[in-house]
Amino acid sequence: MTSKLASKVALVTGGSAGIGLGIAKRFAQEGARVFIAGRRQSQLDEAVAEIGGDATAIRGDTSNLADLDRAYAAITTQAGHLDVLAVNAGVYEFGALGEITEEHFDKTFNTNVRACCLPCRRHCPC
Repeated sequence: MTSKLASKVALVTGGSAGIGLGIAKRFAQEGARVFIAGRRQSQLDEAVAEIGGDATAIRGDTSNLADLDRAYAAITTQAGHLDVLAVNAGVYEFGALGEITEEHFDKTFNTNVRACCLPCRRHCPC
């Protein structure tokens, strides 16, 4: 395997499971120093062990500005910079339209929209 990402630093949001974990593993295989962000410490710990290499977990909610700022500060402190941002966090729940509560809507919107836009805005302020 080539080292396309050698000396690169990557952050994968939602990197503790599913597609995000697959992205993080591939980035590590390609030589990147990988940081994964997620909300559940136990899943993050398992994912870091599975990714191997120099993977680092950052617990937090990337739809929350304070958590996001803390994640970027940790990356800057530990790696000096960030080269690659893979925004992957997302949730879904099945239910009838009439059963959707405001809490359900807020959770889905915050994770699927806010947690997509805010990391991009913080990483690449335009």
